[in-house]
Amino acid sequence: MKKEKLVALVAAGCLSLTLSWAGGAKDEAKTVKNVIILIPDGMSVAGTTLARLYTGAPLAMDSLACGLVSTWSSDGTIADSAPAGSAFATGWKSQTGNIASSGKAYTLPGAGDPAPGVSGRPLATLLEGARLSGRATGIVSTSEFMHATPADFASHDPSRKNYDHLTEQIVYNGLDVVLGGGTPFLSASKRKDGEDMMAALKALGYGYVGTASELNAFKGKKLFGTFGKTAESTAMSYDYDRDPAAEPSLQEMTAKAIEVLSQDPDGFFLMVEGSKIDWAAHANDPVGFVTDIVAFDKAVKAAMDFASKRSDTVVIAVSDHGNSGISIGDRSISSGYDKTPWTAFIAPLKAASVTGEGLEAFLPPGSSPAVIRDVVAKKLGISDLTDEEVAAIAGYKSGSLNYVVGPMVGARAKIGYTTGGHTGEDVVLYAFDPRGKRITGLVDNTEIGRYLAAAMGVDLVAATERLFTDADTLAAQAGAALSRDNADAENPVLVVSKGSRTLRIARNKSVATLDGKEIAADGVAVLSGDTWFVSKNLFDALK
Repeated sequence: MKKEKLVALVAAGCLSLTLSWAGGAKDEAKTVKNVIILIPDGMSVAGTTLARLYTGAPLAMDSLACGLVSTWSSDGTIADSAPAGSAFATGWKSQTGNIASSGKAYTLPGAGDPAPGVSGRPLATLLEGARLSGRATGIVSTSEFMHATPADFASHDPSRKNYDHLTEQIVYNGLDVVLGGGTPFLSASKRKDGEDMMAALKALGYGYVGTASELNAFKGKKLFGTFGKTAESTAMSYDYDRDPAAEPSLQEMTAKAIEVLSQDPDGFFLMVEGSKIDWAAHANDPVGFVTDIVAFDKAVKAAMDFASKRSDTVVIAVSDHGNSGISIGDRSISSGYDKTPWTAFIAPLKAASVTGEGLEAFLPPGSSPAVIRDVVAKKLGISDLTDEEVAAIAGYKSGSLNYVVGPMVGARAKIGYTTGGHTGEDVVLYAFDPRGKRITGLVDNTEIGRYLAAAMGVDLVAATERLFTDADTLAAQAGAALSRDNADAENPVLVVSKGSRTLRIARNKSVATLDGKEIAADGVAVLSGDTWFVSKNLFDALK
């Protein structure tokens, strides 16, 4: 196909998708109160097939399957989680590494630049649009709460690696529920700016929980919870490895988030991520992969238990991209695949009582060959380790055992992989829409964001203008002068002067001071490069 024809085809497809939901944002009679989007990060269709075989039963997702979603980003056929999540959250393509902000590279045909000539501008998300509409908002993940996908819905930065900024923005962005891993990142001692995020949460009125029992007992309207195997754990455990008394399941976190958020009479927006499906796929660890898909499916059931009894809630479940090229069947059965019973694929997975990551608790680095053979036989069900496999396990580095033993389990289960990275195929779309407007067919990932915005009656373009206009433009309109207070290099402040009045805006926060008195911003202030993007209402206060 000629390039010109491809460009026209893709562009026309993107345009038709945009137009198909354009009217919905203004049609209040056809909007819903609540939206739940669940993202099984890195899950491909082979994963759900494997999970179905593993459980021996249908999945909650099965009856919701209704289409396919393309996953490419603005600068790559195979997407990083940051731009893939941004597409869902903002309705716009973004480039590798970007968290809900415009990029420099829009190289693929039909990508569509949300801010031509401007790099790093924050783009309002579904969560922020929902909050501005009066709805309650929340994010749930099994990764750190500021990891790429949850961060995409509640924060903004040109780089997904800027955990300090993303953490602070999520704390100050007015969410009602945040649940996931990431406990260490709330500590002042772990942050370059020395700010105590735990103290900030208390000042902002959050109830904090750190165990499954505390989560279950929580009663209130503002909930922040971080969990892990230990206080130093950054992410939560795989579901198969977790201690139920210490770490809640994704299903439990989803149900509690819905319970808290549904107290708001105006409705709610909730994003739920099964984060470590992706991590297991990277490691080619089929035990972690399939059991976390099963755990994710239970979270979908929790969402549907709520939504199916109502007429005001849309539920979407969709992966952001594929990972690992996983297949049920590998080269060992290139001949004889049709004679291979299903138990050959599942029995080796069922024989394991821990994931590759969970095995580390029983097998310290440098263990002897005898110990390795004994522990692997008991915990993974593998009693025929080769000498080479034993040597590989003995030499693993802390935090990487799943990358070593995962492929060993996969080989015995005749599960194939093409890569340890992401893949670029379309993913399955699962949707429930009580209005009879379920999105179907092959759609672009950006259309998920636009469909959900329309379902809530939210205008994300207007929300971006309200929350993230560059300060130079606002200052010129207000006849004000700008300067920057860098007395604390890690906590820069934008200083706005107009006559005798002084407005001070702190980076990553939703509060400012006007003539020494605190005022609330509509959203967090973002410093992207040398450009400040701030809420218009702060400059309106100068008038």
